[in-house]
Amino acid sequence: MEELMMGGLCTFLLKSGSRNQLNNDRKSGYFSKHYHNLFGLKLPHQDTVNKELCRLDSAELEQIKMDLMSNLLAQKFLRKARLLNRYYLVAVDATGVMSFDKRHCEHCLTKKSKNGKTTYFHYVLEAKLVTKYGHALSLASEWISNPSGEFNKQDCERKAFLRLAEKLKKQYPHLDICILADGLYPYENAFKTCEDNGWKYIFVLKDESLKTVQEELTLPRRSKPIKTTCTLKDDWRITDAYRYHTDIQYHNKYTLNWVQCQETQRKTIVTKNKETYVDAKEHCFEYLTNLMPEKENIRAIAGAGRLRWTIENEGFNTQKNNDYELEHKFCEKSYPGLQNYYTLLQIAHAINQLIEREKCITDVLKSRPKETITNLWKNLKGYFIFCIPVMMKYCASIAGNLMPAPS
Repeated sequence: MEELMMGGLCTFLLKSGSRNQLNNDRKSGYFSKHYHNLFGLKLPHQDTVNKELCRLDSAELEQIKMDLMSNLLAQKFLRKARLLNRYYLVAVDATGVMSFDKRHCEHCLTKKSKNGKTTYFHYVLEAKLVTKYGHALSLASEWISNPSGEFNKQDCERKAFLRLAEKLKKQYPHLDICILADGLYPYENAFKTCEDNGWKYIFVLKDESLKTVQEELTLPRRSKPIKTTCTLKDDWRITDAYRYHTDIQYHNKYTLNWVQCQETQRKTIVTKNKETYVDAKEHCFEYLTNLMPEKENIRAIAGAGRLRWTIENEGFNTQKNNDYELEHKFCEKSYPGLQNYYTLLQIAHAINQLIEREKCITDVLKSRPKETITNLWKNLKGYFIFCIPVMMKYCASIAGNLMPAPS
């Protein structure tokens, strides 16, 4: 079982892109020998791995992933990245995994286009630990799937969030969490879930949502900024103006706080000792939170809200486009197999994020300005295939002959 699960994990750990590609690598050059020397395991054929993943209960592999993250957090991992030196930032969002023209299984979600064509697809809701350093590590996953048999309404992201929250609380009962989510989440059940679990939250506020709250924010939006900061990035001068408003009552049950960051970006061009500004860009970010904003912490709260994009960029976008091939059909016939491949991808991506941020790797990237992470992975695979492996015992014997004999 250890060899089978490690064989499936290495499909993503080594960024093979598909089962067939790893099978081809397995037969190439010295790849299998290097693999055995590195992991102490044989690399099985991916068809054998696939059969086992289709048989395995997906909840077991999901639990292993969560236990790995629990161990990392127990070692005070990434404590410096916490909000206000207390709260771990957990971004929640859903993404599509794969779609089909025909029904894949009874749990498929369906969508009908204007021309009457029905698309079958699978969605998953993720809770990822995100940091200002660029980490996006999966803490828990909840599949958005229709139940077996007849049903009135399809499953949706809001329903899945309630199940995901229960899973998070059970696995990480004492973890101080701040939930980051998009404009779908400012609604009563989300507020209640976070409050009941003792979590903080920062939700994006859209213009068309929560009309009673929007009315109360008419004057605060026109008020003078509480705090203004200015930073320089390359040729851009970035000015951020912050506002906040507290004690907003919603349904007489929840007390909400509002935070706004108005950002203006101007590009600086120096001509004849004069500075001129061109290409002005303006953005406005608004959030609802149960954190208490103050002048001293408003920048940190607004910055945490913007880190929600990490789950989109460093999370889903990386997994879909940077050789992990999230949307590739690794298992077309089995729903548990599909889920297990997805979980292995999340574990592999977490491991690779830690590897790629190791000092030895970052030093290489700094010393070689044109070097990339993608090229380093290609070099590693080339080493596995073309370089003759040196056995550890042989190395030890050579080292023993070079060392002086003990007195």
